[in-house]
Amino acid sequence: MEKVQTTVEKEYNIGVEVTVDVIGGKWKPIILCNLRHQVMRTSELHRAIPKISQKMLTQQLRELEQDNIIDRKVYNQIPPKVEYSLSEYGESLGEILDLLCTWGEKHAEHLIANGEAVSLQCDKFK
Repeated sequence: MEKVQTTVEKEYNIGVEVTVDVIGGKWKPIILCNLRHQVMRTSELHRAIPKISQKMLTQQLRELEQDNIIDRKVYNQIPPKVEYSLSEYGESLGEILDLLCTWGEKHAEHLIANGEAVSLQCDKFK
């Protein structure tokens, strides 16, 4: 018996829903910001985002790769070497990622000005 694959149409009510569907969540924007200016190996990403579990990092990278937002380059060597970078299509998120980062920095300043205990590490790309 031949298996018939059916596609379920995704329905969105506003453009931001599509964006959030692809890059939303706690970790994807952070991963993308880390890949914004450099190619990184999995271990480098994990060091840059210490609170993410290895399992979650791997899952998020796979989803971003499936959505063509990042490229995964595998080197045929021992030990295996894998590098991640923004794809050409993923580069189109550059302005959005910059705006998110800038807003976050201003919001951290706002919180500090209001007496909240907030620490923001220096942006290594500025």
